[in-house]
Amino acid sequence: MADEVLSQNEIDALLSALSSGEMDANQLKEEEKDKKVKVYDFKRALRFSKDQIRSISRIHDNFARLLSTYFSAQLRTYVHISVASVDQIPYEEFIRSIPSKTILNVYSVEPLDGRIIFEFNPNIAYAMMDRMLGGKGSSVNKIDNLTEIETTLMSQLFEKALDNLQEAWSSVVNIDPMLEDFEVNPQFLQLVSPNETVVVVSLDTTIGDSSGMINICIPHVVLEPIIPKLSVHYWMQNENSKERKPEEYESISYNIKQTSLDMTAILGETSITLEEFLFLGIDDTIVLDKSIDQALTLQVDQEPKFLVQPGKKKQKIAVQVIDEIKGGDHDDE
Repeated sequence: MADEVLSQNEIDALLSALSSGEMDANQLKEEEKDKKVKVYDFKRALRFSKDQIRSISRIHDNFARLLSTYFSAQLRTYVHISVASVDQIPYEEFIRSIPSKTILNVYSVEPLDGRIIFEFNPNIAYAMMDRMLGGKGSSVNKIDNLTEIETTLMSQLFEKALDNLQEAWSSVVNIDPMLEDFEVNPQFLQLVSPNETVVVVSLDTTIGDSSGMINICIPHVVLEPIIPKLSVHYWMQNENSKERKPEEYESISYNIKQTSLDMTAILGETSITLEEFLFLGIDDTIVLDKSIDQALTLQVDQEPKFLVQPGKKKQKIAVQVIDEIKGGDHDDE
């Protein structure tokens, strides 16, 4: 129904046509009675609802943040990753959309069936490689002749990133991702049938001065067992079912109670001219704005909280709390 909502310009044009006589209202009523037929392309079967696509996007938003932190630490350079789009398309279309020579990582995600693909644009992959080997992060496309050492280094870097994927999906399902294959030619990867629906998550990636895309291909067979968990109803139900655990409450309370605070007792304040300040000498007296019988203000992290009176305890200067300051305002006693 959302696709049938008219824009304001379309509404204005329709009203103008009715008022000018170019369009007959009775004719519109007759057209509404006719059955509307929508063309359905079985090759592009939409097997995920918009609600489920939004849930997948939310999961990978979190994954992108985790991945940015991980690659920044590993490569010691600026890395920014964000979700550019989430689409459902036939597997054949995904294979055609990526370069003929690229970096492909195939992962199993037990206990889910099937495998998923991470496609790293060569610009991004070689910027990572250059950083790992001590370079500035420039990208040189030499995908046709990867050495064994380069392949191993890339595989290790991508394999360690799987902890972030596991954490991102933990709110829906506990998966154990594992790198199974490293490939450079997409034609050699036939994970599912060409017409099988896959979800493609595109991550816009910037590493230093290089930029490109990381594409994640998730076949329908992988997500099928957890599709009910991708609905908003499940997420809200899951959030509401969380109960506060006594041990967690005690731990948080203990840590808060151990937090240190800066406390300052203000004896008084005054103002003098710069000339008076320059000529201050020994035995000169500066008169403060508080009399000796007035309470002092005790500040906690620079915020006035209590009225106190000064004294001594065990050979140390101390103050005794006599009243609480509410809202930061008080009348001097």
